[in-house]
Amino acid sequence: MPIPKNYTSSIRLTAKEKAFRQLQSWIIDGTLEPGEKLYDAEIAEAIGVSRTPVREAFQLLEVQGFIETYRGRDTRVTTVSKEDVQTMYLPLASLQALAAQLAATAITEEQIATLNEINASYKQAIYDKDVPKIVEMDSQFHTFILEIVDNPYIINFTSVLQLHIQRLEYIFFKQQHIPKEESIDEHERIVQAFVQKNGKLAAEIMEQNWLRPMKEVYQLM
Repeated sequence: MPIPKNYTSSIRLTAKEKAFRQLQSWIIDGTLEPGEKLYDAEIAEAIGVSRTPVREAFQLLEVQGFIETYRGRDTRVTTVSKEDVQTMYLPLASLQALAAQLAATAITEEQIATLNEINASYKQAIYDKDVPKIVEMDSQFHTFILEIVDNPYIINFTSVLQLHIQRLEYIFFKQQHIPKEESIDEHERIVQAFVQKNGKLAAEIMEQNWLRPMKEVYQLM
């Protein structure tokens, strides 16, 4: 897929950060497709940086598992296999369930209101079939819960996993498999469990919220 030529950044970043964030975004949303060969000169021109920060970004993306670089050969976007689905979803479901259990005892009324607002935007995005917005608001919902827990180990372990799952979600949703009421309902039930300060219930629903789509994505790949 051609590299976009109209890239603009509204945030002041270092050249390496700019290259890293944009490449990561293009890989996640499918602009750069699985198996696609990457050319540092082409990417540098598109983003508006030199080739050195692009190569540095390649190194970071390889550590995260988004690209594969072969010495003296190609640099390519990693492919996504059916086996990757369970490998990614299962540990993330467990970590997110733990976060929900911990958040239930710490969450405030104001934070519950924020979660309801995020879920309302998520619900609207589903009805509008707005794939980027669906992925964004779902990520915001789960990330906000992680921030409530404020456990750096859980946050660090889930961050890259969640990005890989966003990549799967784009593939999944672009095939017209837009999430339905089950996902909205699960979010609402998680919030209700928080209202009740019921950590066990919040964890159970959270795990279901990740394992249900895992099964759907696995069957369709």
